[in-house]
Amino acid sequence: MKLRPSRILAQLRRNQLPTSFKVNLNDPRVIEIAGLNGCDAVWICQEHVPNDWSNLEHQIRAARIHNMDSLVRVAKGSYSDYVRPFEADATGIIVPHVTTADEARQIVAWTRFHPIGQRAIDGGNTDGRYCLIPLTDYLRHSNDERVIILQIESPEALANVEAIAAVPGYNGIMFGPGDFSHRIGLAGQINAPEVVAARKHVAAVARRHGKFVMTSGLFAPFEELVAEGHQVFNVGADVLALGAYTQQRLELVSTSIDALPAKLKPTDRTPYG
Repeated sequence: MKLRPSRILAQLRRNQLPTSFKVNLNDPRVIEIAGLNGCDAVWICQEHVPNDWSNLEHQIRAARIHNMDSLVRVAKGSYSDYVRPFEADATGIIVPHVTTADEARQIVAWTRFHPIGQRAIDGGNTDGRYCLIPLTDYLRHSNDERVIILQIESPEALANVEAIAAVPGYNGIMFGPGDFSHRIGLAGQINAPEVVAARKHVAAVARRHGKFVMTSGLFAPFEELVAEGHQVFNVGADVLALGAYTQQRLELVSTSIDALPAKLKPTDRTPYG
């Protein structure tokens, strides 16, 4: 029985630039659409989205059907919050608001098996193929092909990023420009000089310590992000796409109404403005 390797890690080993798509909506069909369009991974959020564990399994399964990696941004919490996505067969987890090297070491200890960490063994879930594969294969695959990404999102984390990046046992780092800009009093100004400087510093430090760098969005020219050292690119989000498409179509109708001959133009206010 063959265990599925990480598509992101396989592409990075070939010097490719893998993509992800962020999913806030709970319907697994959104993930299928991303897969049919060729995304390498989906980013499923448990930090800000009211998503239950049963539905999360369906979303992870939808990604697996289309050979996509599933990256679950976990709710910041306990050992179980970090391990359960893996046991549901998520390819990886994204841990938000990591601030210190000690916290990074704790995450590795919780989520990697011996000899890297101290994760408890089960194997009776989807990731272990319900005990249908040899335990040694399960442990090796979990340590080699499951992905751990830590988010740097505050001035405190930025001050400690060198020590965080030096911690062994995890794969990647993602800078959070939204929360970082908020924490320094520039909420939403993700292209402010202070935020851009922090983004570049995080990327440089991560690469120096052998961690890949993931973007949370395409918030700068693509070539610029690549030059800074970013390697995994989140290309957008379902809610942003749906909102932009709805606005565009309503604008089309509104403009068309304005261009109608007077005898055809509605006299009352329409739903389009």
